[in-house]
Amino acid sequence: MLGNRELALDVVPETLRPGALDAPVRWAHVSELQDPAPYLLGGELILTAGVNLPERIDRYVRGLRDAGVTALGFGLTPTVHETLPEPLRRACARRGLPLLVVPARTPFLAINRAVSVALTEASQREQRRITAARETLTRAAGGGLGELTSSLAAVLRSWVALVGAGDVLASAHDAPSPLPLQVRELMATVRAGSGIRSATTEADGGFVVVQPVYPQATASHLVVVGRSRRLDGADRAILAVGAALLGLVGRAGSDAAEVGAAATGLLLGRASAGDAARSLLGSEVVRLVAGAAYRRGPDEVARRPDWLRARLDTPLVSVLPGPSFVAVAGTVPLPVLEDLRASGWITAVGSPVPAGQLAGSSAEVELLLSRASALGRPVVAGSGPLDFDALLDPGVSRGFAEKALEPLVALDRSQDRQLVPTLRTWLAHHGGWEPTAAELGVHRNSVRHRIAQVERALGVDLADPETRMRLWFALRWASSDAHE
Repeated sequence: MLGNRELALDVVPETLRPGALDAPVRWAHVSELQDPAPYLLGGELILTAGVNLPERIDRYVRGLRDAGVTALGFGLTPTVHETLPEPLRRACARRGLPLLVVPARTPFLAINRAVSVALTEASQREQRRITAARETLTRAAGGGLGELTSSLAAVLRSWVALVGAGDVLASAHDAPSPLPLQVRELMATVRAGSGIRSATTEADGGFVVVQPVYPQATASHLVVVGRSRRLDGADRAILAVGAALLGLVGRAGSDAAEVGAAATGLLLGRASAGDAARSLLGSEVVRLVAGAAYRRGPDEVARRPDWLRARLDTPLVSVLPGPSFVAVAGTVPLPVLEDLRASGWITAVGSPVPAGQLAGSSAEVELLLSRASALGRPVVAGSGPLDFDALLDPGVSRGFAEKALEPLVALDRSQDRQLVPTLRTWLAHHGGWEPTAAELGVHRNSVRHRIAQVERALGVDLADPETRMRLWFALRWASSDAHE
């Protein structure tokens, strides 16, 4: 503002503290209140003609300074104050509040307009910088992690480290090795959180920012950036772009290598399913995840395997027609499932099982997915206080299920009556005829007819809640053959 010759503003030198001329002006506001401080947000250039200048001028100035005002502009007005009041000059000098003198020929409106124009130009410069950085980083992504890390360090004028699980350095540019203790502690704090977040600390006379790679805080890799000054809004926007690209480039490369190695071991008979799961997911105990379209369904981006792989934190994802998907994962936090629902996917997660027994989870997950669709929310096996699967022998449960459903399976195979899927859908909807018919794409009378056939074939009364319960668990424990 002082450099704008058209405004002709003069600064009172004794009111300036070191660095005052570099302080940002976030808005210009005219106020003749004796105490405007309660109505301010900080960073304003307050303009006054001194119409209601209070007698306790020092208290007035102190209130403005404590409110975070950047500067006070005093307008010389022949009918009010032809010269700058000396008590105001002394108070501003004592409190360190920059005092500007606005000549009578400069209207306050001109200052307001100049501030607005300057803010708009600054915003446009930021956007141009972010756009240019995004283009630079996108080009660099084609060269792999190393080139992308170096480019991010260049655009941020900082050092950069990409740190994987176990604090293993995946890629770095000018980063200290080892990372300072404060930084490692900050990384542990970020990993312990949830959601997309970042944290900042001071280390070795500079500032360090730690942020998970896109798209979630549960991601194994963190981006660490350090430099002598804090990151501003544009810097953080650029860092977010860099983190997203580092996550995608790093994951794509590591996934391809790990999946290739695991598949080769399985095909050559040198590795078991448990070995492959441990290599790809970090554990031999895995969960089967299934998803189906919810409401309007996922958009084109959310249907992509890479989009699902990033959110479920697993390379083992298969997208099927419908649309639907199946995935093999380690742990799947509930917030991730809610994120999938918001993106058009309803999901179900099976019980944790050894990787070699994963095929047996298909029937359970298919049933849970029907339940999730009926409830309109994700369903996770073994997540509630009433879950008792761990008390039952899987072989005994499967034998009970196959014996209970055998008459229905036989009719479906010989006459294609669709009794098992109808029963499963009907139970998932608590015996509701209309929602069952809508999901199966048939008339409700057809549903009634099929349920009557189920009762005759099994010799049961489905009005009995205990009978419904037993059949529900039979469907859950049955082998995948019983569901086909």
